[in-house]
Amino acid sequence: MRFLRHSVMGLFLAGLTAALLLFALHLVRSAVQESLAEERRAPPARERIFAVNVVTATLGEERPELVGFGHVESRRTLELRAAVSGRVIALADGFQDGGRVTAGDTLVEIDKADAEAALARAKADMMDAEAERRDAGRALDLARDELETAQMQADLQERAYQRQVDLKTRGVGTEAAVEAAELTATSARQSVITRRQAVSQGEARIDQAQTLVARAQIALDEAQRDLEDTTLTAPFTGTLQSVNLVEGRLVSANEILAELVDPNQLEVAFRVSTAQYARLLDDDGRLIPAEVIVTLDAAGADIRATGRLARASGAVGDGQSGRLIYARVEDNAGFKPGDFVTVRVQEPAIADLIRLPASAMDSRQTVLVLGEDDRLQEVPVELVRRQGDEILLRANELEGRQVVTGRTPLLGAGIKVRPLTKGAENALKAADPDLIELTEERRATLKAIVSDNGQMPSDVKTRVLAELDQPKVPAALISRIEDNRGG
Repeated sequence: MRFLRHSVMGLFLAGLTAALLLFALHLVRSAVQESLAEERRAPPARERIFAVNVVTATLGEERPELVGFGHVESRRTLELRAAVSGRVIALADGFQDGGRVTAGDTLVEIDKADAEAALARAKADMMDAEAERRDAGRALDLARDELETAQMQADLQERAYQRQVDLKTRGVGTEAAVEAAELTATSARQSVITRRQAVSQGEARIDQAQTLVARAQIALDEAQRDLEDTTLTAPFTGTLQSVNLVEGRLVSANEILAELVDPNQLEVAFRVSTAQYARLLDDDGRLIPAEVIVTLDAAGADIRATGRLARASGAVGDGQSGRLIYARVEDNAGFKPGDFVTVRVQEPAIADLIRLPASAMDSRQTVLVLGEDDRLQEVPVELVRRQGDEILLRANELEGRQVVTGRTPLLGAGIKVRPLTKGAENALKAADPDLIELTEERRATLKAIVSDNGQMPSDVKTRVLAELDQPKVPAALISRIEDNRGG
């Protein structure tokens, strides 16, 4: 009985389980059929709103800045050459590369023995020439006295001849006496001519003696100059470079001994395009004296100087393009000839321009502005200048409107946006250096790097150390110091 009861109970439970499984399969099948039979409905679409940085466009006067690169030159550089040949017997203490000399200082002395001997010979020749001139003068005086005496004798013989002619006319004299008197008068006139020739020769001798004295004087002056040229002096105050001379060396005439550079009269030569050069001309086609800022990156610290445009090159040059412009440097502390520098030229002011970030304009020279209901509108503009990360535009219809500072492929005309004015202001100020608070350990490390840098000028080093002592230090300065570590 127990077995039968257990068997019936097992069959009942198995049948109940199968019934439940069939019911579950039916429910699943019904749910799937209902799901397939239902019509799919898309969710309601929502308009996407983008957050954009905007800035208010303001018309105003802007001074574009032209950026170029060039090198520093000295406006006064002189090659020191040996005027005469000889052995160097003395050199100035500062006659070396980088030596500072003052105008009038004696730099090089060459052996004077040969020059002094030549000067002595020139003086002796001068004495001979002067003696010849004096002798010629005395000979001319004697010749003139002899001419005067011969003229008196000729006059006397002429009167005697006339007296014999008169006697013959009155029948007292004879023909022989007249002829004798005539011959004597003729001989006297011939003597006068001879004395005149002597005077003429004396005058010619005087002229030759004067020419001889002039030549002797020229030779004497040359010998004196050669003697003076054995001493080389500094014509102006400056710095020596390219020195290749030692005491005791033999030098030849016109040999280059060194170069003297005036470090106080520097200028910067840099090349610009023809279009940029045209913007620096006035109405008469002359270069305007625009202000320039010269910058030299000196191991983490910028050495700056101001100046003005001075002149432009007269020709383009073989294989060159654009124009070569020279700017005179006014404050040249820390600069040396040959430095590669950055030049920023302040162009004439232009009215009615708008300054915006460069990311606000696309390749078609259009910008996006806020319209009604914060929807974007595309406005064409005229690009006037590019100034680094900024641009200068001319578009009067943008006055007072909100301009999107960052163009992306997702933005276009008609798109609704959410303006963020504060972000735009930060974008405009992105060019300003950030200030960083330094820990004492990092501050000490940076100051040690600057102090150990032997290439940095002392005045620049002092200024950099003073900036590092401030509570907040520019991030650009820290970056330059760390990038030049060990350089």
